[in-house]
Amino acid sequence: MAVDSTRTVAASRNQQCGNSLQQTLKLTRLVQKESVDLIKTYKVSQGDLSELFCKVSVSDVPDPNISGMEPSERIVSIYTHLQAFFPHFKRVYEQQTDLQSPTSPLLTELKTVSARSRSLADLINSFYQSLFPNLPVPEPAGGPTSLPPSQNIFQQKVYGCVVLKTYKEFLSNVSRELRTLKGKVCRRRIVINTFFF
Repeated sequence: MAVDSTRTVAASRNQQCGNSLQQTLKLTRLVQKESVDLIKTYKVSQGDLSELFCKVSVSDVPDPNISGMEPSERIVSIYTHLQAFFPHFKRVYEQQTDLQSPTSPLLTELKTVSARSRSLADLINSFYQSLFPNLPVPEPAGGPTSLPPSQNIFQQKVYGCVVLKTYKEFLSNVSRELRTLKGKVCRRRIVINTFFF
């Protein structure tokens, strides 16, 4: 009787990998959709010249591009980029709290996207740990995220829009990357071995 135990275990791992990745991709798409809505709300809440705010470039905002050659490096890049955006979300929220009424839908949407992004970072970390249990997630290089110095109201409005627009672009890159990884890391792990007893 032939028992294909290696194939069964590999198929089970492959299934877990696919499920974990699918869950991560779903949340990425949700946050991506919410970030598009958030930018619209942001522009409406900033009044005149809101289109102009989003066209100005700002330094100190995380790069939306994912780096690395190997899948493990690219997953870590996604994770560290997410971590790098959190202080920026906090700063934008604090600035907008001073500029908006307490009941502003913008503040609610900022909180929601920030919270879901933290959940996404947790899923990415779990996914990485399941694929590469012997490789710890490295700490972000370069120490803490640098934030811009104090800004006037115009600079705050520009900064907020650039952070949100860059984050939306980053999420598009994450979504594309996760679809690519699905074929690379989840299928690759199947081992074709048959044991005969």
